Amino acid sequence: MHKDEFDYYVFMDYSENLIGYLIINKEKIKELLPKISKLKHYKGLRNKVQYLNSIKKVFEKDKILEIVSKYKVAELRQNIEICSEIFEFCRKNPDSKFFMSVDDRQYKGFMKIAFLIDGKRFKIVKEGQLKKNSIEYEMSLIIDTLLNLKRTRQNE
Repeated sequence: MHKDEFDYYVFMDYSENLIGYLIINKEKIKELLPKISKLKHYKGLRNKVQYLNSIKKVFEKDKILEIVSKYKVAELRQNIEICSEIFEFCRKNPDSKFFMSVDDRQYKGFMKIAFLIDGKRFKIVKEGQLKKNSIEYEMSLIIDTLLNLKRTRQNE
């Protein structure tokens, strides 16, 4: 499958006790990319609190979450529910092809579930395999940021 063959991009990630996903329609990528250009990978940041405070304002001002097709952040114990929501979305879009990025630690379990479904419609990669600065990597930073925003709110 080539890049332009994908109808939706799905990103699943987790952070400590949270798991989340994000689904983006290919038609929205051009609109979304300029709005997420300031996103960084959380682990590599020095001023994490300042970053999250400023990026929360970017999310609100640019209405980033209104551009994505679907997203959810939940407690890690709800990982089966998260997976089923992703595959339910795929089932409701039977003629669509999906690019999926899955957190490295969740990959093996996710693949077992994905194997039960028509694999020809999916390209599933580990998050760690995304090329830095690629469109897919940039979009994966949205769910990374959402998880960290939610996690820091829980810890306050």
